Amino acid sequence: MMNKLLVNIKHLCAGYNDQVVLNDISLKIYERDFLGITGPNGSGKTTLVKVILGLNKPLSGHIEFASGLEHRIGYMPQINWIDKKFPIVVSEVIASGLNTHHCRMTGDTKKRVKETIAEMGLENIAEKPIGELSGGQLQRTLLGRAIINRPELLILDEPNSYVDAAFESHFNQLLQQMNRQTAIVLISHDMDNIHSLTHNVFTLN
Repeated sequence: MMNKLLVNIKHLCAGYNDQVVLNDISLKIYERDFLGITGPNGSGKTTLVKVILGLNKPLSGHIEFASGLEHRIGYMPQINWIDKKFPIVVSEVIASGLNTHHCRMTGDTKKRVKETIAEMGLENIAEKPIGELSGGQLQRTLLGRAIINRPELLILDEPNSYVDAAFESHFNQLLQQMNRQTAIVLISHDMDNIHSLTHNVFTLN
């Protein structure tokens, strides 16, 4: 039995101010898929992510989502997008993930935050400012934010850029566990990491 189709991209062209970055891209993402997307700098990896997240509109072509999926996508951004000077603590970052998707909340919000903090192993630093975190701690915090709504699709943009070798193998194990319930798209230029983790690889040139 084939897994449910979550995202169907057909002949997509996308870019900025009519400058084409992605040209005639077709791609399907299925339920419980683990897809690696790779390619050199400037090949359009981040542009493709922005189209899937609805931040960029295609110049042409189509992108179709399974019913309700637009509100059940978790996203972990690149580390250089994070302002570590912003006065916010670990638990607040994770809780902010509950407000990024306009889906109906059930149960107790505080309980969900506490469960996610425990799942990421962050109980001892839950009230620590993000500016004081190691790379691995920040990685886990942002992953917690991305998964707190139990997304059907999780997008990770260059997660290895957080560079915490001590946590890397545990992080990879976490992703493999999540993949039993969640489709994962891993954006990376690290071919070794892509091939060791993912089921399929999509290369942009």
